[in-house]
Amino acid sequence: MIKILIKDETAPLRSVVLGTGESFGGVPDIQEAYDPKSREHILDGTFPVEEDIIKEMEAVASTLRKHGVEVYRPKVLPDTNQVFARDIGFVIGNKFIVPNIIDDRANEKEGIKDLLEQIDPKQVLMMPKGAYAEGGDVMPWKEKLYIGYSEDEDYNKYQVSRTNRAGVEFLRDQFPNCEFYAFELKKSDTDPKENALHLDCCFQPIGHDQCIIYKGGFKNEKDYELLVSQFGKENCIEITKDEMYNMNSNVFSISPKVIISEQGFTRLNEELERRGFTVERVPYVETAKMEGLLRCSTLPLERAY
Repeated sequence: MIKILIKDETAPLRSVVLGTGESFGGVPDIQEAYDPKSREHILDGTFPVEEDIIKEMEAVASTLRKHGVEVYRPKVLPDTNQVFARDIGFVIGNKFIVPNIIDDRANEKEGIKDLLEQIDPKQVLMMPKGAYAEGGDVMPWKEKLYIGYSEDEDYNKYQVSRTNRAGVEFLRDQFPNCEFYAFELKKSDTDPKENALHLDCCFQPIGHDQCIIYKGGFKNEKDYELLVSQFGKENCIEITKDEMYNMNSNVFSISPKVIISEQGFTRLNEELERRGFTVERVPYVETAKMEGLLRCSTLPLERAY
């Protein structure tokens, strides 16, 4: 059986599902794009090719294994983009949540079906009909649970709204002992610089008490201010709109001290090292063209506590 336990974003990682770039389906037709950054690169003729995505993901797999992490991969489905494993399932405490996700991506869950069969069925929760969430919006943080979402007006309006109020309420009901925070995110189907696709596109805790944050990703400024007050301004690494667009908040923690980051994030990586982190630099700029980066590609199963 596969053990699962996730209480936060940074405790030493024991096992993780890393997505796959194999048979990812090539360049989609423009009408098949379901985020503005992918759409931008399809129109510009710069959408990534399979060979580059596989190469970048293998660099991540190698880095994870170097640190003693057990790496699982989804079963490869023909002509299916399975890069962003984070969104098709997530672990909170000792529960694996299988969410409802947008129809364009629903079949991706077939890729982890074999893995789910190795988890105790009593630990698996299925989201009810009408409740939607994607793992990029869900962040357990010690005794807290942070969730990015859209109220019904935005959820019904924007294709990039992925977690709804019903999804939030389901999680609130299932984890009553968590201190619960839900933040509306800024959305745009056409402008990637005005779109926080998920919470981890504008915020992520790192280390023991720090975070990376982008003010403009939150629909309500009070939510940004609440997070800054919780972490302390000196513990917040503020990123710019362009850095958000390039996915600077979407790094991935192997431990409280070790972070995997895109090699081109020069300012961020130097700031992380200044703060005492070990930064494992990997190439991920091609994968980022699909509006996801390292946290999006990883589905942690177990961390050590």
